[in-house]
Amino acid sequence: MGNGKLDKKFYHKELERLQVELVKLQEWVKRDGLKVVVIFEGRDAAGKGGVIKRITEKLNPRICRVAALPAPTEKEKTQWYFQRYVAHLPSAGEIVLFDRSWYNRAGVEKVMGFCNEDEYEEFLRSCPEFERMLQRSGIILIKYWFSVSDEEQEQRFLDRINTPLKRWKFSPMDLESRNRWVEYSEAKDKMFLHTDSKHCPWWVVPSDDKKRARLNCISHLLSQIDYQEVDYPPIELPELNKEGYIRAPVEEQTFVPQRY
Repeated sequence: MGNGKLDKKFYHKELERLQVELVKLQEWVKRDGLKVVVIFEGRDAAGKGGVIKRITEKLNPRICRVAALPAPTEKEKTQWYFQRYVAHLPSAGEIVLFDRSWYNRAGVEKVMGFCNEDEYEEFLRSCPEFERMLQRSGIILIKYWFSVSDEEQEQRFLDRINTPLKRWKFSPMDLESRNRWVEYSEAKDKMFLHTDSKHCPWWVVPSDDKKRARLNCISHLLSQIDYQEVDYPPIELPELNKEGYIRAPVEEQTFVPQRY
């Protein structure tokens, strides 16, 4: 792991290189009909959203989409626990990034008392089997845990509170996560004990340094799928044929005020 602050120019150049590779991966997933699920978990303000944004910003949203589910409805609370997540799984030629996932039950639901002990224990028993089922069905499943120190989390929370563009990111649940640091640590350790397996391991991303975490995670993601560059056929733009049609006067249209 590198020391010192990452050079900004190097970071942007390397990020661009990795994003070019992500586009190649996307086209390979589409061509070969792969089904890819990537799970992003970790403490609040650990940097999950930042890496998801860098992964998706150059990709086709019809191929690579984000699943960030809200709290379950009253109806969903009566369903089989995994049911609402199954609805977001990929079809052939798709990549789905879960910004938090079914692991909510092993984290926030356990710590905050949103599920009972029987539901929690059943999740720990059934989750490994559920993930084996997904893999046997042909889904490529990759799990990342973003690890942030309590000191760095505190700084990021303060930044969210004091920055207008980030204030929306801070929620009452973030305060509770600070108050229950030890409980969250215990829940995470027990979750790893039950669900960190050889067939579906947790990949831990140290994320106190956001830029390094993004590059390391994307680089690792690319290494987990055997892809090749898809050759595009040569394209020649045809000449515009404007004959036989007279367009309506531009003055009849309503334009946005030119303030800049």
